Amino acid sequence: MDIKITPTFLHGKITVPPSKSISHRALICAALADGESILHNVLDCEDTRATVDALTALGADITQNGNEIAVKGISSPAKKADINCRESGSTLRFMIPVAAALGTDTTFDGSANLPNRPITPYLEEFPKHGVTFGSAKMPYSIGGKLAGGDFYVTGDISSQFITGYMLALPLIGKDSTIKLTSELQSRPYAELTADVMRTFGVNTEITENEFRIAADSRYSPREYTVEADMSQAAFFLVANAVGGNTEPVNLNYNSVQGDRAVIEITRDYAANGGKAFDINTENIPDLVPILTVLACFAEGTSHITGCARLRIKECDRLAAVSDELNKLGAKIEAGEDFLTIHGVKSLHGGDCITYNDHRIAMSLAIASQRCTEPLIIRGAECVSKSYPGFFKDFTALGGKYDVI
Repeated sequence: MDIKITPTFLHGKITVPPSKSISHRALICAALADGESILHNVLDCEDTRATVDALTALGADITQNGNEIAVKGISSPAKKADINCRESGSTLRFMIPVAAALGTDTTFDGSANLPNRPITPYLEEFPKHGVTFGSAKMPYSIGGKLAGGDFYVTGDISSQFITGYMLALPLIGKDSTIKLTSELQSRPYAELTADVMRTFGVNTEITENEFRIAADSRYSPREYTVEADMSQAAFFLVANAVGGNTEPVNLNYNSVQGDRAVIEITRDYAANGGKAFDINTENIPDLVPILTVLACFAEGTSHITGCARLRIKECDRLAAVSDELNKLGAKIEAGEDFLTIHGVKSLHGGDCITYNDHRIAMSLAIASQRCTEPLIIRGAECVSKSYPGFFKDFTALGGKYDVI
Protein backbone atom coordinates (compact mmCIF):
# COMPACT_ATOMS: atom_id res chain seq x y z
CA MET A 1 0.00 0.00 0.00
CA ASP A 2 1.40 3.36 -1.05
CA ILE A 3 -0.05 6.42 0.69
CA LYS A 4 0.13 10.18 0.24
CA ILE A 5 0.05 12.16 3.49
CA THR A 6 -1.10 15.76 3.54
CA PRO A 7 0.86 17.36 6.40
CA THR A 8 -1.08 18.33 9.51
CA PHE A 9 -0.47 18.18 13.24
CA LEU A 10 -1.96 15.29 15.21
CA HIS A 11 -4.20 15.99 18.18
CA GLY A 12 -6.57 14.14 20.50
CA LYS A 13 -6.66 11.20 22.89
CA ILE A 14 -5.14 7.90 21.82
CA THR A 15 -5.27 4.41 23.33
CA VAL A 16 -1.83 2.93 22.75
CA PRO A 17 -1.89 -0.73 21.62
CA PRO A 18 -0.70 -3.56 23.88
CA SER A 19 3.00 -4.25 24.25
CA LYS A 20 4.34 -6.57 21.58
CA SER A 21 7.29 -7.56 23.75
CA ILE A 22 5.09 -8.48 26.71
CA SER A 23 2.54 -10.26 24.49
CA HIS A 24 5.23 -12.61 23.14
CA ARG A 25 6.50 -13.40 26.63
CA ALA A 26 3.08 -13.88 28.21
CA LEU A 27 1.96 -16.22 25.43
CA ILE A 28 5.06 -18.38 25.84
CA CYS A 29 4.89 -18.49 29.65
CA ALA A 30 1.21 -19.44 29.50
CA ALA A 31 1.90 -22.17 26.95
CA LEU A 32 4.60 -23.65 29.19
CA ALA A 33 2.38 -23.67 32.30
CA ASP A 34 0.49 -26.73 33.51
CA GLY A 35 -3.11 -25.61 33.11
CA GLU A 36 -5.13 -22.85 31.44
CA SER A 37 -4.23 -19.18 31.45
CA ILE A 38 -6.40 -16.27 30.35
CA LEU A 39 -4.52 -13.42 28.71
CA HIS A 40 -6.20 -10.05 28.28
CA ASN A 41 -5.25 -7.21 25.91
CA VAL A 42 -2.81 -9.31 23.86
CA LEU A 43 -1.50 -7.52 20.78
CA ASP A 44 -2.84 -9.03 17.56
CA CYS A 45 -0.24 -8.43 14.85
CA GLU A 46 1.86 -10.42 12.40
CA ASP A 47 4.65 -11.05 14.92
CA THR A 48 2.43 -12.28 17.76
CA ARG A 49 0.45 -14.44 15.34
CA ALA A 50 3.74 -16.13 14.42
CA THR A 51 4.32 -16.91 18.10
CA VAL A 52 0.77 -18.24 18.55
CA ASP A 53 1.24 -20.51 15.53
CA ALA A 54 4.62 -21.69 16.86
CA LEU A 55 3.21 -22.58 20.28
CA THR A 56 0.28 -24.38 18.68
CA ALA A 57 2.68 -26.41 16.54
CA LEU A 58 4.53 -27.46 19.70
CA GLY A 59 1.33 -28.66 21.39
CA ALA A 60 -0.38 -25.71 23.08
CA ASP A 61 -4.16 -25.29 22.76
CA ILE A 62 -4.84 -21.61 22.06
CA THR A 63 -8.23 -19.99 21.57
CA GLN A 64 -8.43 -16.34 20.60
CA ASN A 65 -11.41 -14.01 20.99
CA GLY A 66 -10.28 -10.56 19.91
CA ASN A 67 -7.55 -9.40 22.28
CA GLU A 68 -8.40 -12.11 24.85
CA ILE A 69 -6.63 -15.43 24.52
CA ALA A 70 -7.13 -18.67 26.43
CA VAL A 71 -3.99 -20.80 26.53
CA LYS A 72 -3.93 -24.42 27.67
CA GLY A 73 -0.35 -25.32 28.40
CA ILE A 74 1.64 -27.95 26.52
CA SER A 75 1.06 -31.26 28.29
CA SER A 76 2.39 -33.56 25.55
CA PRO A 77 4.95 -31.78 23.36
CA ALA A 78 4.82 -32.56 19.65
CA LYS A 79 7.53 -34.96 18.51
CA LYS A 80 8.09 -32.93 15.34
CA ALA A 81 7.08 -29.42 14.31
CA ASP A 82 7.47 -27.01 11.41
CA ILE A 83 7.45 -23.38 12.51
CA ASN A 84 7.18 -20.41 10.17
CA CYS A 85 8.40 -17.39 12.11
CA ARG A 86 7.36 -15.04 9.28
CA GLU A 87 9.42 -11.88 9.90
CA SER A 88 9.51 -12.12 13.69
CA GLY A 89 12.97 -12.18 15.23
CA SER A 90 11.41 -12.59 18.67
CA THR A 91 9.51 -15.70 17.60
CA LEU A 92 12.61 -17.26 16.08
CA ARG A 93 14.99 -16.52 18.92
CA PHE A 94 12.52 -17.32 21.71
CA MET A 95 11.13 -20.51 20.22
CA ILE A 96 14.39 -22.22 19.20
CA PRO A 97 15.46 -22.94 22.82
CA VAL A 98 11.87 -23.56 23.93
CA ALA A 99 11.42 -26.24 21.26
CA ALA A 100 14.81 -27.70 22.19
CA ALA A 101 13.87 -27.83 25.89
CA LEU A 102 10.62 -29.60 25.00
CA GLY A 103 12.58 -32.15 22.99
CA THR A 104 10.66 -31.43 19.77
CA ASP A 105 12.55 -31.94 16.52
CA THR A 106 11.75 -28.65 14.83
CA THR A 107 12.34 -26.86 11.56
CA PHE A 108 12.29 -23.05 11.62
CA ASP A 109 11.67 -20.95 8.54
CA GLY A 110 10.98 -17.27 7.94
CA SER A 111 10.76 -14.48 5.40
CA ALA A 112 12.01 -11.00 4.48
CA ASN A 113 15.23 -10.22 6.39
CA LEU A 114 14.77 -12.88 9.07
CA PRO A 115 17.13 -15.43 7.43
CA ASN A 116 19.92 -12.85 7.72
CA ARG A 117 19.51 -12.20 11.43
CA PRO A 118 22.13 -14.07 13.50
CA ILE A 119 21.46 -17.00 15.84
CA THR A 120 25.13 -17.58 16.73
CA PRO A 121 24.61 -18.06 20.51
CA TYR A 122 22.48 -21.12 19.76
CA LEU A 123 24.73 -22.56 17.08
CA GLU A 124 27.67 -22.40 19.48
CA GLU A 125 26.06 -23.64 22.69
CA PHE A 126 23.41 -26.17 21.68
CA PRO A 127 25.82 -28.97 20.65
CA LYS A 128 27.35 -28.77 24.16
CA HIS A 129 23.90 -29.42 25.64
CA GLY A 130 22.63 -32.31 23.52
CA VAL A 131 20.94 -30.48 20.61
CA THR A 132 22.02 -30.70 16.99
CA PHE A 133 21.60 -28.12 14.24
CA GLY A 134 20.96 -29.43 10.75
CA SER A 135 22.11 -26.23 9.07
CA ALA A 136 23.64 -22.89 9.95
CA LYS A 137 21.37 -21.26 7.38
CA MET A 138 17.58 -20.97 7.37
CA PRO A 139 15.61 -23.16 7.38
CA TYR A 140 17.13 -24.30 10.66
CA SER A 141 16.50 -27.83 11.92
CA ILE A 142 17.14 -28.84 15.51
CA GLY A 143 17.06 -32.30 17.06
CA GLY A 144 17.47 -33.74 20.54
CA LYS A 145 16.51 -32.43 23.98
CA LEU A 146 18.26 -29.51 25.61
CA ALA A 147 20.22 -30.42 28.75
CA GLY A 148 20.80 -27.97 31.61
CA GLY A 149 24.01 -26.54 32.98
CA ASP A 150 25.97 -23.41 32.14
CA PHE A 151 25.24 -21.52 28.91
CA TYR A 152 27.86 -19.02 27.72
CA VAL A 153 26.18 -16.28 25.71
CA THR A 154 27.39 -13.02 24.21
CA GLY A 155 25.28 -10.04 25.15
CA ASP A 156 26.26 -7.67 22.36
CA ILE A 157 24.23 -9.16 19.49
CA SER A 158 20.74 -9.20 20.97
CA SER A 159 19.13 -9.63 24.37
CA GLN A 160 16.63 -11.93 22.64
CA PHE A 161 19.06 -14.82 23.09
CA ILE A 162 19.11 -14.25 26.84
CA THR A 163 15.32 -14.18 26.84
CA GLY A 164 15.14 -17.35 24.76
CA TYR A 165 17.29 -19.26 27.23
CA MET A 166 15.47 -17.76 30.22
CA LEU A 167 12.09 -18.89 28.90
CA ALA A 168 13.35 -22.41 28.13
CA LEU A 169 15.43 -23.25 31.19
CA PRO A 170 12.53 -23.82 33.64
CA LEU A 171 11.66 -26.86 31.49
CA ILE A 172 15.06 -28.49 32.03
CA GLY A 173 14.74 -29.71 35.63
CA LYS A 174 18.31 -28.82 36.49
CA ASP A 175 19.99 -25.76 37.98
CA SER A 176 21.09 -23.75 34.96
CA THR A 177 22.93 -20.48 34.48
CA ILE A 178 23.24 -18.08 31.57
CA LYS A 179 26.74 -16.62 31.76
CA LEU A 180 27.37 -13.44 29.79
CA THR A 181 30.62 -13.34 27.83
CA SER A 182 30.25 -9.64 27.02
CA GLU A 183 28.32 -6.63 28.24
CA LEU A 184 24.58 -7.11 27.79
CA GLN A 185 22.95 -4.52 25.58
CA SER A 186 19.18 -3.99 25.79
CA ARG A 187 19.28 -5.33 29.35
CA PRO A 188 15.79 -3.93 30.10
CA TYR A 189 14.32 -6.51 27.70
CA ALA A 190 15.87 -9.37 29.72
CA GLU A 191 14.57 -7.77 32.92
CA LEU A 192 11.13 -7.52 31.29
CA THR A 193 11.31 -11.26 30.59
CA ALA A 194 12.13 -11.94 34.24
CA ASP A 195 9.18 -9.78 35.30
CA VAL A 196 6.69 -11.69 33.13
CA MET A 197 8.16 -15.06 34.17
CA ARG A 198 7.82 -14.06 37.82
CA THR A 199 4.11 -13.43 37.29
CA PHE A 200 3.84 -17.00 35.96
CA GLY A 201 5.64 -18.47 38.97
CA VAL A 202 9.28 -18.61 37.86
CA ASN A 203 11.95 -16.56 39.63
CA THR A 204 15.22 -15.67 37.94
CA GLU A 205 18.25 -14.80 40.06
CA ILE A 206 19.98 -11.96 38.21
CA THR A 207 23.47 -10.58 38.78
CA GLU A 208 25.50 -8.30 36.54
CA ASN A 209 26.83 -11.17 34.42
CA GLU A 210 24.53 -14.14 35.16
CA PHE A 211 20.91 -15.25 35.00
CA ARG A 212 20.16 -18.32 37.15
CA ILE A 213 17.13 -20.62 36.94
CA ALA A 214 16.63 -23.20 39.71
CA ALA A 215 15.96 -26.88 38.97
CA ASP A 216 12.57 -26.80 40.70
CA SER A 217 11.23 -23.87 38.64
CA ARG A 218 7.77 -24.41 37.20
CA TYR A 219 5.41 -22.19 35.24
CA SER A 220 1.93 -21.78 36.74
CA PRO A 221 -1.21 -20.70 34.86
CA ARG A 222 -2.42 -17.16 35.46
CA GLU A 223 -4.90 -14.52 34.40
CA TYR A 224 -2.77 -11.74 32.98
CA THR A 225 -3.32 -8.37 31.31
CA VAL A 226 -0.79 -6.94 28.85
CA GLU A 227 -0.05 -3.25 29.35
CA ALA A 228 0.36 -0.58 26.68
CA ASP A 229 3.46 -0.61 24.47
CA MET A 230 5.98 2.12 25.27
CA SER A 231 7.67 1.55 21.91
CA GLN A 232 4.44 2.53 20.17
CA ALA A 233 3.65 5.31 22.63
CA ALA A 234 6.94 6.85 21.53
CA PHE A 235 5.46 7.82 18.16
CA PHE A 236 2.76 9.92 19.79
CA LEU A 237 5.02 11.42 22.45
CA VAL A 238 7.45 12.53 19.74
CA ALA A 239 4.51 13.77 17.66
CA ASN A 240 3.71 16.07 20.59
CA ALA A 241 7.31 17.21 20.98
CA VAL A 242 7.48 18.38 17.36
CA GLY A 243 4.19 20.26 17.35
CA GLY A 244 1.30 17.84 17.86
CA ASN A 245 -1.05 17.59 20.82
CA THR A 246 -1.94 13.95 21.45
CA GLU A 247 -2.77 12.36 24.80
CA PRO A 248 -1.93 8.68 25.30
CA VAL A 249 -4.49 7.67 27.93
CA ASN A 250 -3.40 4.19 29.00
CA LEU A 251 0.31 4.29 29.79
CA ASN A 252 1.81 2.60 32.83
CA TYR A 253 4.32 5.20 33.98
CA ASN A 254 5.84 2.63 36.36
CA SER A 255 6.36 0.10 33.57
CA VAL A 256 9.48 -2.05 33.50
CA GLN A 257 9.61 -1.66 29.71
CA GLY A 258 12.94 -0.07 28.83
CA ASP A 259 11.34 2.10 26.18
CA ARG A 260 9.54 4.04 28.93
CA ALA A 261 12.71 6.17 28.66
CA VAL A 262 10.96 8.04 25.85
CA ILE A 263 8.77 9.75 28.45
CA GLU A 264 11.76 11.40 30.09
CA ILE A 265 13.48 12.07 26.77
CA THR A 266 10.53 14.00 25.38
CA ARG A 267 9.95 15.81 28.69
CA ASP A 268 13.58 16.94 28.74
CA TYR A 269 13.33 18.01 25.11
CA ALA A 270 10.35 20.23 25.89
CA ALA A 271 11.93 21.58 29.09
CA ASN A 272 15.08 22.52 27.14
CA GLY A 273 13.14 24.41 24.51
CA GLY A 274 13.71 21.87 21.75
CA LYS A 275 17.49 21.98 21.97
CA ALA A 276 19.71 19.27 20.45
CA PHE A 277 20.49 16.23 22.60
CA ASP A 278 22.98 13.38 22.91
CA ILE A 279 21.73 9.91 23.82
CA ASN A 280 23.16 6.40 24.01
CA THR A 281 20.57 3.90 22.78
CA GLU A 282 22.21 0.57 23.66
CA ASN A 283 19.27 -0.25 25.91
CA ILE A 284 16.52 1.31 23.77
CA PRO A 285 17.32 0.36 20.15
CA ASP A 286 13.69 0.32 18.98
CA LEU A 287 13.41 4.03 19.76
CA VAL A 288 16.19 5.06 17.38
CA PRO A 289 14.05 5.73 14.25
CA ILE A 290 11.53 7.95 16.04
CA LEU A 291 14.22 9.68 18.14
CA THR A 292 15.94 10.51 14.85
CA VAL A 293 12.75 12.28 13.79
CA LEU A 294 12.79 14.21 17.08
CA ALA A 295 16.42 15.19 16.53
CA CYS A 296 15.67 16.41 13.00
CA PHE A 297 13.79 19.40 14.44
CA ALA A 298 16.04 20.12 17.43
CA GLU A 299 18.03 23.33 17.56
CA GLY A 300 21.67 22.36 17.03
CA THR A 301 23.38 19.04 16.42
CA SER A 302 22.23 15.86 18.13
CA HIS A 303 24.13 12.58 18.50
CA ILE A 304 22.48 9.17 18.79
CA THR A 305 25.06 6.52 19.68
CA GLY A 306 25.27 2.84 20.66
CA CYS A 307 23.12 1.68 17.77
CA ALA A 308 25.30 -0.67 15.69
CA ARG A 309 22.79 -3.51 16.13
CA LEU A 310 20.21 -1.57 14.15
CA ARG A 311 22.04 -2.58 11.02
CA ILE A 312 20.74 -6.15 11.47
CA LYS A 313 17.09 -5.49 12.29
CA GLU A 314 14.17 -5.80 9.84
CA CYS A 315 16.45 -3.73 7.62
CA ASP A 316 19.58 -1.64 8.13
CA ARG A 317 17.69 0.92 10.19
CA LEU A 318 20.56 3.39 10.46
CA ALA A 319 20.85 3.59 6.68
CA ALA A 320 17.08 3.51 6.16
CA VAL A 321 16.10 6.27 8.57
CA SER A 322 18.95 8.57 7.51
CA ASP A 323 18.49 8.01 3.76
CA GLU A 324 14.72 8.52 3.79
CA LEU A 325 14.69 11.57 6.07
CA ASN A 326 17.56 13.09 4.07
CA LYS A 327 15.38 12.76 0.97
CA LEU A 328 12.96 15.09 2.73
CA GLY A 329 15.57 17.70 3.60
CA ALA A 330 16.97 16.40 6.89
CA LYS A 331 20.70 16.62 7.57
CA ILE A 332 21.77 13.27 8.98
CA GLU A 333 25.14 11.51 8.89
CA ALA A 334 25.18 7.78 9.60
CA GLY A 335 28.21 5.95 10.98
CA GLU A 336 28.67 2.31 11.88
CA ASP A 337 27.11 2.76 15.31
CA PHE A 338 25.89 6.35 15.45
CA LEU A 339 23.78 9.05 13.84
CA THR A 340 24.69 12.73 13.80
CA ILE A 341 21.65 14.92 13.15
CA HIS A 342 21.80 18.63 12.35
CA GLY A 343 18.46 20.18 13.18
CA VAL A 344 16.29 21.90 10.57
CA LYS A 345 13.12 23.99 10.89
CA SER A 346 11.04 21.82 8.57
CA LEU A 347 11.18 19.13 5.90
CA HIS A 348 9.91 19.40 2.36
CA GLY A 349 7.69 16.69 0.98
CA GLY A 350 8.89 13.77 -1.04
CA ASP A 351 8.67 10.13 -2.00
CA CYS A 352 9.97 7.61 0.56
CA ILE A 353 10.21 3.83 0.91
CA THR A 354 9.90 1.80 4.12
CA TYR A 355 12.30 -1.10 3.45
CA ASN A 356 9.40 -3.24 4.70
CA ASP A 357 10.18 -1.95 8.20
CA HIS A 358 7.26 -0.99 10.44
CA ARG A 359 9.23 1.45 12.57
CA ILE A 360 10.54 3.30 9.52
CA ALA A 361 7.00 3.65 8.14
CA MET A 362 5.56 4.99 11.40
CA SER A 363 8.49 7.35 11.97
CA LEU A 364 8.05 8.85 8.51
CA ALA A 365 4.34 9.35 9.17
CA ILE A 366 5.14 11.32 12.34
CA ALA A 367 7.78 13.34 10.48
CA SER A 368 5.10 14.37 7.97
CA GLN A 369 3.77 16.82 10.58
CA ARG A 370 6.71 19.10 9.83
CA CYS A 371 6.70 18.68 6.05
CA THR A 372 5.77 21.67 3.89
CA GLU A 373 4.48 19.50 1.04
CA PRO A 374 2.79 16.05 0.81
CA LEU A 375 4.77 12.96 1.78
CA ILE A 376 4.45 9.69 -0.10
CA ILE A 377 5.23 6.52 1.86
CA ARG A 378 5.56 3.38 -0.25
CA GLY A 379 4.93 0.01 1.38
CA ALA A 380 3.08 1.50 4.34
CA GLU A 381 1.26 -1.79 4.99
CA CYS A 382 4.37 -3.06 6.80
CA VAL A 383 2.99 -1.48 10.00
CA SER A 384 0.93 -4.68 10.36
CA LYS A 385 4.06 -6.32 11.77
CA SER A 386 3.55 -4.59 15.12
CA TYR A 387 0.73 -2.02 14.88
CA PRO A 388 -1.95 -2.97 12.32
CA GLY A 389 -4.19 -0.09 13.38
CA PHE A 390 -1.57 2.63 13.17
CA PHE A 391 -2.99 4.51 10.19
CA LYS A 392 -6.53 4.16 11.54
CA ASP A 393 -5.34 5.84 14.73
CA PHE A 394 -3.34 8.34 12.68
CA THR A 395 -6.57 9.36 10.93
CA ALA A 396 -8.53 9.50 14.20
CA LEU A 397 -5.96 12.01 15.46
CA GLY A 398 -6.52 14.24 12.45
CA GLY A 399 -3.90 12.79 10.12
CA LYS A 400 -4.76 12.99 6.44
CA TYR A 401 -3.72 10.47 3.83
CA ASP A 402 -4.94 8.91 0.61
CA VAL A 403 -4.07 5.52 -0.82
CA ILE A 404 -2.42 5.95 -4.22
